[in-house]
Amino acid sequence: MAPSLFATAGGLLLLFSFSSAQIRGDNLASCTTNDGFGKYCPTTCGVADYMLRYIPGVERDLDDLQEQLDTIANLTTGAEETAVYMKDTTILSQKTSQPDIDFKRSSSILDDVQRFEKTIVSQEQQIFELQNLVSSNERRMSDLKQLSIQLQQKCSEPCKDSVEIQPLTGSDCQDIANKGATTSGLYYVKPAKAIEQFLVYCEIDGFGGGFTVLQRRRDGSVDFKKDWIQYKQGFGYLSPDDTTEFWLGNEKIHLLTATTTMPTVLRIELVDWEGNKRHADYTMFRVEGENDMYRLTYGYYFGGDAGDAFNGFDFGDDPSDRFYTSHNGMQFSTIDKDNDKYDGHCAKQDGSGWWMNRCHAAHLNGKYYQGGRYTEKDAGEFGFDNGIIWVTWHNRWYSLKETTMKIIPLNRIVGGGGQQTGVKQFGGLES
Repeated sequence: MAPSLFATAGGLLLLFSFSSAQIRGDNLASCTTNDGFGKYCPTTCGVADYMLRYIPGVERDLDDLQEQLDTIANLTTGAEETAVYMKDTTILSQKTSQPDIDFKRSSSILDDVQRFEKTIVSQEQQIFELQNLVSSNERRMSDLKQLSIQLQQKCSEPCKDSVEIQPLTGSDCQDIANKGATTSGLYYVKPAKAIEQFLVYCEIDGFGGGFTVLQRRRDGSVDFKKDWIQYKQGFGYLSPDDTTEFWLGNEKIHLLTATTTMPTVLRIELVDWEGNKRHADYTMFRVEGENDMYRLTYGYYFGGDAGDAFNGFDFGDDPSDRFYTSHNGMQFSTIDKDNDKYDGHCAKQDGSGWWMNRCHAAHLNGKYYQGGRYTEKDAGEFGFDNGIIWVTWHNRWYSLKETTMKIIPLNRIVGGGGQQTGVKQFGGLES
């Protein structure tokens, strides 16, 4: 009986190893997301294909295991009957025989039989538990079969690992809108001095305006603690439904703003944890090339209801606060490249990249604090902030929930900065 029981346990271990393995359908060892654009884990179709190959082998293992359990149960029944017979025979011998050496032997045998009975009861309990495990695995297999059927139905069409990219292209999103695009989504753009085209999210409004989105923070799903190369090339995820977080990349922002003949307006949109929305607009926004450390410059604050945090803020700590927290003319800093005006390292302190001065009054790439509230202890050693901050709206200890940076050519704007919310904030668009 022992070898059969061990074989059963071995079979169960094999079954568990089958059911717990998490192997990709394309035979790679694991599926780990990263911050690369356009890189995805296997589609549901790949999972379904792998399941179809996986199910027959597991079903055969379950059938073999059930046969072994039936065999063990039959052997146990026979052993139990033999034990009962031996016990009855020994008791009868005790009643009819004189207390002699044979009686002592029978008593010893009876003790052995009792121990054997206890062993049988223990094995029966183990068999019962194994049968429950088999039943549980059968239910799990049934659930997996049902899931496989659902996946097969979903994959009746050929699988696609690509997202929907709109067919129109242009030098930027406004150029694409000028060519007739009316749907917001993913488009390829190629600024005048770009070597090759690259993917952007274009926000097309109902007035013929095309905004090129440079940055999006929504839920903290992407860690903005990146190094110089990552901020240069861009990171996060572009999605056609605009539900993801990303930084487009300093080199792309440079090509979109500093190599165009038309001045650019930067729009910053902010949402706090109470659902309130604010915005700020800056004209003649541009980012220089890497040889100038992607220096930020702009002409002037164009308007909005979030206040002009890029111009610095008087925190009341020092008479020079506003001067030392102005962002116009600042070079870009990251955790591994210190280009700020402070003796320390603002970007390393904040754990993110931004146009740092000494250090800042606005920082949209800061640490994402769920709920928005944090303390000076969270913010570190300096009197500023590690969170997503725009101090002319909320104070330094309040981290915003959502932020967007997007640009549009200046020639699409009529009049001064609007005072309303939504796309009409620019005061109307040219026809």
